[in-house]
Amino acid sequence: MKKVTLVPLFHRNEWQIGIKFPFDTEIKSRLQKLEIVKWTRTHSCFYSLYTQENKQLLYNKLREGKLFVDYTELQNFKLPAKQISTPQPVLEYNTAQKKVMHEYVNYLRGRRLSESSVRTYYSFVLKFVHFIGIRQVSDLRKRDIELFIEQHIAAENYALSTHRQCISALKHFLQLYNSEHIDVNEIKRPSKSRYLPVVLSSQEIMRLLQATRNLKHRAILAMIYSGGLRIGEVLNLELAHIDIHRRQIFIKNSKGRKDRMVVLAESILPLLKNYLNTYSPRVFFAEGLYGGPYSQQSVRAFLADSCCRAKIKKRVTPHTLRHSYATHMLENGVDIRYIQELLGHSKPETTMIYTHVSRKDMLKIESPLDVMVKQIYKSDIEEDHLLLPPQHIADKQLY
Repeated sequence: MKKVTLVPLFHRNEWQIGIKFPFDTEIKSRLQKLEIVKWTRTHSCFYSLYTQENKQLLYNKLREGKLFVDYTELQNFKLPAKQISTPQPVLEYNTAQKKVMHEYVNYLRGRRLSESSVRTYYSFVLKFVHFIGIRQVSDLRKRDIELFIEQHIAAENYALSTHRQCISALKHFLQLYNSEHIDVNEIKRPSKSRYLPVVLSSQEIMRLLQATRNLKHRAILAMIYSGGLRIGEVLNLELAHIDIHRRQIFIKNSKGRKDRMVVLAESILPLLKNYLNTYSPRVFFAEGLYGGPYSQQSVRAFLADSCCRAKIKKRVTPHTLRHSYATHMLENGVDIRYIQELLGHSKPETTMIYTHVSRKDMLKIESPLDVMVKQIYKSDIEEDHLLLPPQHIADKQLY
């Protein structure tokens, strides 16, 4: 029986119910259908607000799926009384601190950072300003930065990517106020993880699309894979930016504030026309029930369902389709410089990761065992070999 563990989790200044389990598409799909459940990248798990109602609902829904629910940690945990009746008190800042934060936000916008980056950096520096209290930035030492990271970032088990964002936020802050005791260049980010992307085979892509029964859902997945789009790009894609006659898609204001053109696959045209005629979206390619862009959570939910139907055991996200697009392009002989342009990567190093998962050149490399066996065949050695019994040599089969 599959096991799900419910644990207390302090997140977003409130106690939550953390939902942990070994990756399983069926469990993931079941949780994504619950409105009370959200995903946190910081702690890499699903969670729900800590209430008795949510705890009971989670237990019932998980048991309906014939799952074993381990809630031992919740039983031994006592929620602080103030958390039950009142929300976490809002941190108060004096006039000088508010002025500092206002200047910092203006500085970031002056550097033309995206609003998403401004919000993220602001949240980290807000914590840092509260951490240093009434001390002046000019009086800070490098050890103050290290203590903040140790006590508020590493201790709360933030993801590595979030840790790196925090360092970037602090660097901008210290550059603005130019602390004479701290060399910004000495503040190092933790090394970026170098995980190889999950890639679906061409056969798995076809099975996935065939297993997606809903026409709208199939059109979204086909668009992501055929153009190598990010999930945000396909959801913000407007109908006016799809040129069927020239077979081009205009991706506007993508990551890094860049525009680019990608190819509209010829094979997707019948599906695209059928979808447009059936659903008649007005502004966006993929619209929600009441207009506006479709939600990312819905895409992830039906993708998980389609993977179950297609019997794909790999951990698949919308970005997996983009990884698969890039890898398949490379295996089909497309120059990596063109792939970089189509994906919208700023640096060729980002695109180079697909050379590590491409099978085209890897299959040309022979294992030393294969080389040895071929030499045995050529020299017609048929007696007393440790690896190959005579009858196997005669059949020319290793297994």
